[in-house]
Amino acid sequence: MLLIRGGSVWTMEGGRRFERGYVLCDGDRIVEVAEGDGPADLEAARVDRVVDAGGGVVMPGLIDAHCHLGVFADGGGSEGDDGNEESDPVTPQLRAVDAIHHEDRCFSEAVAGGVTTVMTGPGSANVLAGQFAVLKTAGRDVDHMAVLAPAAMKAAFGENPKKSYGPRHAAPFTRMATAGLLRETLFKAERYLRDVAGAERKGEKGPDFDMKLEAMRPVLTREIPLKIHAHRADDMLTAMRICEEFGLRYTLEHATEGYRIVDALLEAMEGKFRKSTLEGVVVGPLLLDRSKPELRNMDLRNPGILASRGIPIAIMTDHPCVPIQHLTLSAAMAVREGMDEDAALRAVTIHAARICGMEDRIGSLAPGKTADVAVFSGHPFDFRTKVRCTVIAGSVVHGA
Repeated sequence: MLLIRGGSVWTMEGGRRFERGYVLCDGDRIVEVAEGDGPADLEAARVDRVVDAGGGVVMPGLIDAHCHLGVFADGGGSEGDDGNEESDPVTPQLRAVDAIHHEDRCFSEAVAGGVTTVMTGPGSANVLAGQFAVLKTAGRDVDHMAVLAPAAMKAAFGENPKKSYGPRHAAPFTRMATAGLLRETLFKAERYLRDVAGAERKGEKGPDFDMKLEAMRPVLTREIPLKIHAHRADDMLTAMRICEEFGLRYTLEHATEGYRIVDALLEAMEGKFRKSTLEGVVVGPLLLDRSKPELRNMDLRNPGILASRGIPIAIMTDHPCVPIQHLTLSAAMAVREGMDEDAALRAVTIHAARICGMEDRIGSLAPGKTADVAVFSGHPFDFRTKVRCTVIAGSVVHGA
């Protein structure tokens, strides 16, 4: 067993903290979280490794709910640029696991920054870009690192699809075309799935296999959410409108102007949209300039405003836009601009886990959950703080 002790344990379970507590792990699971220095008889408890937190902070491993880690590989130039298949604006059949370079050095930097889990996937050049995956940040290869794949289907609104295809005089040239292509694909997928099901019931030959439309099956059956890149308020509202038309689960990503449509977001969260389900908002990247027109209204108070109204949010790095090891710095900036500190901590732990569909496994320190733990030398939001130790699935992968 692994025992982590000698620090303040922040469980992220209903605000519960132990000023001097311990976390006991058996294999890849947490078995005990409590006040004190651990079991009285370490030998009887089968403790074979002890990590001393040194008076620091013991937390759940951090979670980045939106990044492109391993997909846009660091330092590789065009060789490692595998995030945008700009040959077709509709590519839902693509899978992040087929693009991730597991030896990208940024995985080790994530681990050194206390980030133990990421949702990573394709970029936003396409209206439908493909499937995201949830990965641990350490492991032999991507197949061993992946814990949920597919985790979401990426869609994009706004300037990115326009600027990718418009200069070629190809759709989408306008926001109308982006919405139209998404609707068209959803309509075709609905009809395709109906035809497949009908043929199976009758024992007849169905339509020819269509990999694009088949990839939309878990979206239409609500097994996975649509993960929607949208900065401007009007883009978010268009996305919400389409999700309501088709009764989809979805998350809004970036949500730069979210603070301008709080009431609409609340209505979606509270179930006033009858068919669709908004499962959360992933905000960021926060350490960014206004590099394109749709960022003109970027405001660092945005995550705090949304959280203060009861909207579950996660804070992202959008790595490589912000290097993944700066997830805590991103959250700290939100706190500086008015976000409640506990809300910011939840935005990189339990709320991020919930938005990734992983709340039952990660995001807090509780018996039965995966033993992902980050030990900080001080407050995680203090820029002087370092990560003393990172544990993933019960294995010490950094420090100690």
